[in-house]
Amino acid sequence: MLAFITTLRHPQNSVDYGRVEALLDDTLKSVAQQTSDDYVIIIVGNQRPGFPLPERAHFVQVSFPPPAPPTGARTAREPFVWDKGTKLGIGLIAALPFSPTHVMSFDADDFVHRDLASTVHDYPEHSGWVVREGWMYSRARNSYVAQRQFNRACGTSFIIPFEAYGVPANLTISASQEQVALAFGERLNAIMGAHRNAETWFQKHGRLLEPFPYPAAVYHVDTGENHSGKTLRGLAHPLNAKIQREFGLRPTRGPISTVWSAVGPRSVWEEIAHFGHRVLRRVTKARSRS
Repeated sequence: MLAFITTLRHPQNSVDYGRVEALLDDTLKSVAQQTSDDYVIIIVGNQRPGFPLPERAHFVQVSFPPPAPPTGARTAREPFVWDKGTKLGIGLIAALPFSPTHVMSFDADDFVHRDLASTVHDYPEHSGWVVREGWMYSRARNSYVAQRQFNRACGTSFIIPFEAYGVPANLTISASQEQVALAFGERLNAIMGAHRNAETWFQKHGRLLEPFPYPAAVYHVDTGENHSGKTLRGLAHPLNAKIQREFGLRPTRGPISTVWSAVGPRSVWEEIAHFGHRVLRRVTKARSRS
């Protein structure tokens, strides 16, 4: 069984918490369209969503304090990692009774491939995967591009054996953040609250992750609630039926408007500007080394 686990930011640390919940609703619809029933969804947050959850989804409410003063969507790294990591710890504890073979933590505004649970079901003893291939998607533009080094850009990128997290049997979902942090130790900062160096951490601890065999997730940007503030610029692919079907995306523009947004003059100029910035950075780096 695959346990999908996500965490919700504190309502105080968002631009519009109603928007956060709307994004979560769309994400859960994507996760819940799995072609196999061998999965469970765990959501951990301070406030229960104001919409019906999918059949296999379970909400765990915590009373953790806000990690930072009201700052909008972008919070300093340390409090962000603390909040997300401890909430994921509660999610792992909540998943324990379901006896999952693997865990995929996912960001609450991303989308996942409908065959993930089926693939994991076929390999219950697999040592774990890293999603290196995926898509960056902007609902605002109804467009997407291939995302290089997906696992470095997006947290929805690891499918790990449950046992690798060392979930303590003596903690319950009512545990404090301090108790969770103490129980999970260095895992909290290395692989639970952050993702950029997670593959390296697993490798150093004797776990080699295999690249997932197909693009498995969609990194959703331009939402107004991205912690990274990432946006999709330049030329892109218009959203098509295959991507919609595989990830549960819904179109937000008509065909002509989509093509204009994806490859119109503004996109071309953004692409040119982005290329110019890349060249300038490389020249600057080369000069600094010489």
